[in-house]
Amino acid sequence: MPATATGPVLWAMIHAERRALADDLAELSAEQWAARSLCSEWTVEDVVAHLTAAASTGPVRWIRSMAGARFDAAVHNARLLARHRGADPAETLARFRAVLDSTTAASGHTPAWLGEVVVHAQDIRQPLGLPARPGLEACTEVARFFASRNFAVNSKDAVAGLRLEASDGPFATGAGPLVTGPTLALVMAMAGRAAYRAELTGPGVVALPTD
Repeated sequence: MPATATGPVLWAMIHAERRALADDLAELSAEQWAARSLCSEWTVEDVVAHLTAAASTGPVRWIRSMAGARFDAAVHNARLLARHRGADPAETLARFRAVLDSTTAASGHTPAWLGEVVVHAQDIRQPLGLPARPGLEACTEVARFFASRNFAVNSKDAVAGLRLEASDGPFATGAGPLVTGPTLALVMAMAGRAAYRAELTGPGVVALPTD
């Protein structure tokens, strides 16, 4: 099912989720900034720099960067991350704050960029034990998009043959063994974050990605 919100509404959600994350980041210690996130080998500070890069890179710059990296996404991401990371966490946060209301993106797939901030915010919050969570409406839009197609992550493939039902909202899709739980946990599971499997129940959970 496609996202039901319009582009301006989705961008308003993106801006709200960025601001909420920036507020959380303002309270972090140096040790927390250096902590490992849920996102591969990246630290919390790396993830923030990645979010700044995503909000600063339009289609032309993205294509040039990918071409310069010989279309190796890992090299492309590493170069952009290094460019947008500050000399210290304070500068990295300042750079992120400067793009909180940006509508720049590498493509017009606005639900994907909402997913970018929703997922990466939890990549930071979950290992640090921070209690804030994205809004239900934002999570629902991301869940619908992730279930409908593979984009930055193989989210559609991850839940192929499963029935997903949110326990806290309207999201439901698919047919097969049931997976149920909070919408955010379903989103994170579709993004390949196995840390959220503990929040899900049903016979289909065993079929979800484990890393």
